[in-house]
Amino acid sequence: QVQLVESGGGLVQTGGSLRLSCAAAGRTFSSYAMAWFRQVPGKDREFVAAINWSGSYTYYADSVKGRFTISRDNAKNTVDLQMNSLKPEETAVYYCAGGGRVERLRDGRVDYWGQGTQVTVSS
Repeated sequence: QVQLVESGGGLVQTGGSLRLSCAAAGRTFSSYAMAWFRQVPGKDREFVAAINWSGSYTYYADSVKGRFTISRDNAKNTVDLQMNSLKPEETAVYYCAGGGRVERLRDGRVDYWGQGTQVTVSS
């Protein structure tokens, strides 16, 4: 069992940067692939990025490639999402997620969800 708590959301201007962090409670954190998703009210939750258990492999949605970076620290049980060059359409609730493999997370097959953190990008 893994409990996930996100932090770092807030208000940022277009083109600005924000770093989200997800703290995990549970001794098995390092065995899970982790990911970030986002959701706008009235729309489906959207995959953003994922990282494998060791941090050696990452996968990004095309819309964020080159601007977002996912990373993890298994010693601290954290996974971060560095977001640069943010756009107003990226305003959403961002969720941390955990699961068995990057491929499963990419397909939305998530075992654990955080409660989400709001990111607002002003134009």
